[in-house]
Amino acid sequence: MSSAKQQVNMAAPADDVLLSAADNMKKIAYVEAEKASEKVRKDAAIAAEKKALLDKLSAPSGVSDEERLRRVAAIINRAVGNGLTEVFIGRFPNSLCTDRGRAVNQMEQGWENTLTGLPKELYEFWHRHLRPRGYRLRCQVVDWPDGMPGDIGITLIWADR
Repeated sequence: MSSAKQQVNMAAPADDVLLSAADNMKKIAYVEAEKASEKVRKDAAIAAEKKALLDKLSAPSGVSDEERLRRVAAIINRAVGNGLTEVFIGRFPNSLCTDRGRAVNQMEQGWENTLTGLPKELYEFWHRHLRPRGYRLRCQVVDWPDGMPGDIGITLIWADR
């Protein structure tokens, strides 16, 4: 009898410390499900953030040409003070081009006609106010996710060719 009692006593502490193989598999499944749920939440947050940015970039900025000219002058003056001959203005998703950046990538004549939203507004501002003063504008694909054109970058240049 005492040996049966010893076996019960030996089994009890192990039950408190060591889960069964089936319980371990359940625990792993639970942890993986939590990780998957967290990824779905993060992906949804990223998608919402991207949509909000696209909505913002697709709408008119509401910035007057006078205000934009003041901003551009400050940026250019700071860059010139640092000895630069060009400044990267920014980047935008290729979905703001009617052809998703194909014409920009190919440097086709009329690529500017594919721009929409804020990029189009910036191009038109450059064309009206900066081009006559000798500034050039370069638009190009700046990243290649999965080998496809990604974001488009805009650079303002004042150096001679």
